[in-house]
Amino acid sequence: MSTCHEAGNPLPDCAGSVEQESPVLYGELVLLGYNGVLPDGNRGRRRSKYQVHQQNSANGVKYSKHYDVEVASNPKQNQTVVEYELDEGYDMFQIGRSSERANQFVVIEQARRECTSVREVFQSSVSRFACRVLASRSNPKVVRVYAGGFDSSRKLFLGQSAIKLQKKCDSKCVDGLTTNGVLLCHPRGSFSGGEAKAGLWHEVSLCGEILSLRDARSAHQPGEILEDETNVLQDGSLIDLCGVTLLWRSADALRASPTSHTLEALVDDLNAGRPQCPVGLNTLVLPRTLSSVGGEDGRHAPYVYLKCGHVQGLHAWGRERGAAGRRCPMCREVSTAVKLCLGSEPAFYVDVGKLTHAFNPCGHLATEKTVKYWSSVPVPRGGNGFEVMCPFCGALLSGSPGYIRLIFQDNLD
Repeated sequence: MSTCHEAGNPLPDCAGSVEQESPVLYGELVLLGYNGVLPDGNRGRRRSKYQVHQQNSANGVKYSKHYDVEVASNPKQNQTVVEYELDEGYDMFQIGRSSERANQFVVIEQARRECTSVREVFQSSVSRFACRVLASRSNPKVVRVYAGGFDSSRKLFLGQSAIKLQKKCDSKCVDGLTTNGVLLCHPRGSFSGGEAKAGLWHEVSLCGEILSLRDARSAHQPGEILEDETNVLQDGSLIDLCGVTLLWRSADALRASPTSHTLEALVDDLNAGRPQCPVGLNTLVLPRTLSSVGGEDGRHAPYVYLKCGHVQGLHAWGRERGAAGRRCPMCREVSTAVKLCLGSEPAFYVDVGKLTHAFNPCGHLATEKTVKYWSSVPVPRGGNGFEVMCPFCGALLSGSPGYIRLIFQDNLD
């Protein structure tokens, strides 16, 4: 049975009042796998993160009624029409791959890197109108996520393969799941305090119910409703749209979290130690920004050996015929050496500390608590799999524990 959810006439245009932002900030949605900027740059509604501000006028929706109608082309098939009405207590924000104005945040799937800078091209499995976020205007701390979204004609369609549910709390209300599902994971503990642990993944319905995962991402048998779980976003909650994963940072947590200036100060502190390459005896300089370079010939750029963690400059010493990597001149361990680069997106940091660790194999530099947290968080990948990844670039982590402690030859003066 296909379904068509239609908002009644009172529902305003979803994007009608977003352009003039209010000072009230609900929080921030951040795309995993992007280090603060999209490959083609942040442009308009296509960007690496989206700040969710209170709108000038409410555009939230709530369930009104539903009825069944016959499909003209197939009299044996019914179509369920669900009407929604304006809810003046909430602001609504939509996320999906469609560039229609109904979506405030436009996201497009791209393959995650696996130890390479080349991104394969995939047909996007992200829905045109994947999910919607509703924030309470009276209590900005309450922000909920729901599967599905409305198009520009104010209709929410579910395909024939989508699942129809009957809500236990209201036998008259129709609920459902999108074809590939919208998954939600809350952290256990304080994300911004650096003490959080990875939570469990569940699925969220069109009406905000939380269910256990299906056997496969697009399986026709829904999971069980979990009455003790909630669709209210917490600081550090993850939302997966089958190809794109979003991190939610609350407004309160953002005020206490590191900023770009904080990270630049941490880089300056590291560079102040004047780390040196033990082979070239030249001073290494970690760039403060993605566009910066550590010397034209790369000799001043720091590289890390992924097995031992020794940081050196770029040199030819240690290359051996037939070896899989190069031999570290400090400990004689053979491994791959990769260039260190700053994890520049502040939202992914769980604390403010020294830059002492890097992810394996990409070399993104971060704090110890940050790399330890993300190396323990399984992120949905494909139809029925989970992988740990670097939040800054999306590279799948290698080895155990998936990160390396850095050993600098510094403070030599």
